[in-house]
Amino acid sequence: MAQHETQAGVTQFVSTYKALNKSNLSSLASIYHPEIVFLDPAHKIVGLGAFIQYFTVLYENVSACQFDIHHTAVEGDDAFVTWTMTLSHPKLEKGKSRQVQGCSHLRFSEGKIVGHRDYFDMGEMLYEALPVVGRLLKHIKTRLGQ
Repeated sequence: MAQHETQAGVTQFVSTYKALNKSNLSSLASIYHPEIVFLDPAHKIVGLGAFIQYFTVLYENVSACQFDIHHTAVEGDDAFVTWTMTLSHPKLEKGKSRQVQGCSHLRFSEGKIVGHRDYFDMGEMLYEALPVVGRLLKHIKTRLGQ
């Protein structure tokens, strides 16, 4: 795939994720390959159907989830995208909004994303919002910074 085709795919990825919500999750099918392999710190998902189901469950369990895309870089069939995900979950900090910084590595094939790996801090996303574990992690981070 030529770099300009990858850039076009990244542009479509960015616009899809900026608009993503509970009612338009089917739009993911327009940017992902049927054999998508998705990885993040907690999941490995193979196949478009399973990937869309993952997002369906994610959006059912959160009060809000929004992506703010910051930077993109493209080289050949690969792209890197930095982002902030803002989410609120009723069981985490009483539904208070949380922000998670992350980066996605996207690999394109046949004009679609065939590989998607997210890199982010699970502590920032989840563990720090848990009452006992959160206090412990914050204490450890403070001690490491001394």
